[in-house]
Amino acid sequence: MTGQQRDGRDARDAREEARTVGGTRRRRARDEEADAWEALVATARRSVADRLVVGTSGNVSVRVGDIVLVTPSGVPYDRLTPDDVTGVDLDGRQVLGTLVPTSELPMHLAVYRSTGARAVVHTHAVHATAVSTLVRELPLIHYMAAALGGPVRVAPYATYGTDELAENMLHALSGRSGCLLQNHGTLTYGASLDQAYDRTAQLEWMCRLWLTVSSVPGLSPALLSPEQLAEVTERLRGYGQRG
Repeated sequence: MTGQQRDGRDARDAREEARTVGGTRRRRARDEEADAWEALVATARRSVADRLVVGTSGNVSVRVGDIVLVTPSGVPYDRLTPDDVTGVDLDGRQVLGTLVPTSELPMHLAVYRSTGARAVVHTHAVHATAVSTLVRELPLIHYMAAALGGPVRVAPYATYGTDELAENMLHALSGRSGCLLQNHGTLTYGASLDQAYDRTAQLEWMCRLWLTVSSVPGLSPALLSPEQLAEVTERLRGYGQRG
């Protein structure tokens, strides 16, 4: 093969490997990213099956190195395929895929820039959203609030997809791994997709519990004290299997 032929083949390979759309270089997903995308899609579909979202009303992301894979905007999760992998860098520049990333990208990126999160789950879970319209902080109805870092705060309302919402969320997340978004839903993060999702499910359960007991006429639910929560927080440090 001549040098000219080899150069021509290399150029074609490069064009197949990456596309430039709006000045942003796109490339194929690496094996680790492809595996992470598969897990992300499974988590997104689980959120629908568990009725934490309706349609495409939530979004999920996972970090692989300096790349954040995210669910695309407005695409039903059951239609996503391995070829639909969508990824951005930490500045929000799209580097994987051609589908438009979720409109809530500012929230996801704000979490990754400010914490050690490896995954983020955002839902419109009905009980949690209901609670977000009633209080500024979820009352300490159950000790599992300790698993989220303490009493779960409500981030003040702001239009979805805006930097204002992302900023409000970060304030509510201070010292926490989950928060409520007023008149909107929930956001949790974790060291893995499973952990982030489990925290979302736990938060929705606690909100449902509080709404249930608060609806009993003539009675007020007993709440935990900060001291009781602190004791649980310490015990949770050694919870689970070791080794």
